[in-house]
Amino acid sequence: MTDSLKVGLAQLNPKVGDVSGNLAKVRAARAEAAKQGADLVLTTELVLAGYFPEDLVLKPAFQKACHEAVEALRADTRDGGPALFVATPWREDDKLYNAIVALDKGEIIGKRYKVDLPNYGVFDDKRVFTPGPMPGPLVYRGVRIGVPICEDVWTADVVECIAETGGEILLVPNASPYEVGKTDVRVQLGVQRVVESGLPFVYLNQVGGQDEVIYDGGSFALGADRRLKAKLASFREEVATVEFRRNGKGWECQPGPIAPELNSIESIYQAMVLGLRDYVNKTGFPSVVIGLSGGVDSALTAAVAADALGAARVHAIMMPSPYTSRESLEDAEACAKAIGIKYDTVSIEPAMKAFRAMLQPLFGNRKEDVTEENIQSRARGVTLMAVSNKLGGMVLTTGNKSEMAMGYATLYGDMNGGYNVLKDVYKTTVFELCKWRNRQGRVIPERILTKPPSAELRPDQKDSDSLPPYPVLDAILKGLIERDLDATALAAEGHDLATVNRVWRLLEGAEYKRRQAPPGVKITSRLISRERRYPIVNGFRG
Repeated sequence: MTDSLKVGLAQLNPKVGDVSGNLAKVRAARAEAAKQGADLVLTTELVLAGYFPEDLVLKPAFQKACHEAVEALRADTRDGGPALFVATPWREDDKLYNAIVALDKGEIIGKRYKVDLPNYGVFDDKRVFTPGPMPGPLVYRGVRIGVPICEDVWTADVVECIAETGGEILLVPNASPYEVGKTDVRVQLGVQRVVESGLPFVYLNQVGGQDEVIYDGGSFALGADRRLKAKLASFREEVATVEFRRNGKGWECQPGPIAPELNSIESIYQAMVLGLRDYVNKTGFPSVVIGLSGGVDSALTAAVAADALGAARVHAIMMPSPYTSRESLEDAEACAKAIGIKYDTVSIEPAMKAFRAMLQPLFGNRKEDVTEENIQSRARGVTLMAVSNKLGGMVLTTGNKSEMAMGYATLYGDMNGGYNVLKDVYKTTVFELCKWRNRQGRVIPERILTKPPSAELRPDQKDSDSLPPYPVLDAILKGLIERDLDATALAAEGHDLATVNRVWRLLEGAEYKRRQAPPGVKITSRLISRERRYPIVNGFRG
């Protein structure tokens, strides 16, 4: 019986569907952990498939590929190196499980299946997986190790079962999505499970972007005394080893390095960078194209893009109209130069004149209105998509959450594109992010941060002509979206009832637009397109 157990934590960034690539990552992590003296290597949830594989996991050929990868890893463990607890889809008795398979000395020494399948927010596990039975611990070289999978530790039952059946250490593989403040929630959750079970606890979290969801890593270990013993970095891959030692009362985790915690604004910025980098690189685009308007949203998007991909892979295009101010032209160019990205100018005035002539027989003498404003936006959308088609870069849209919520965007215009890093970022947070980024090195001209926001689609236009002031709007939207409050409750908190009702109507009325918007990085507790699923045809008005 051993009195010491060294566990290698493989905080990896898998790609959904790339079984061979993910297998290579696991092998490399095992090799690195072996150098660190690990006895056992733990992987993150569904690492061989990538998380979350959605309906891809139902394909028999995909299941077969994952099974073959497990077999390859099983053969690897004949080398006398570390054992491997690898997470994978696993079909058995004609049922598909979210599983962890324990491999040692060329053998499968045990399997455990996820019990609690989440079906809320971004999660959809119940559509594809069968819940497993309540698990006891796996026995590895005389140590009884509990391996509850992700959601299994968010309630007490599974850990209680492991403790009651002799578990000595808890190793938890996760794919826990990022949102602001989530790290503290996870640690407090771990502390609660330690208090209930008396067992040391490792929370191993995936890192990387998958479509709209970001996994931020930040894996950690807690001792049986409930203290934080080790913590891995956020937003990057890492392999680290923690040691457990047997004492008179059981097992205790030895202290290790603790990575610094990021503040909320820095973590949001890093989430946007990681989300964009992984989306572009994993989908195979060589570069990105951005309409740089001289406004704050496109400036922040350009800064994030350059930080994510490198300035050489970012192409900014200013598309002025007769309503574009001299200040915006100057600010866009100054921003592009400060960031160091390629910058071109393409006037949309010829397109505006062409559409006016094309449509005059139908429109007659009708007064110009929002139609002509939207034509400008759509001319810009066509321009950016043409550049994308010809030169290969993916178009980034630049609308923030406040605008997307209100429908303050043009369908097939500024909503054209492949990805939106600001999709879940409120306008007030956009300004905070710009100020934070400038403290790291000034890339956004000060005038962009101080001038009144404007779409510049008509003379002297301001966002405040159509929307409440952003601090007011964002506070109301957070109440409606994240907290599901009604107008009366928000009015009781001090908001003007007429303003709340107006915001509510605009929010509900823009659902059809949001259904057609590109994906974007999840930042808050409720991504408006994926976690707030309202019907487009909706007669309820509160």
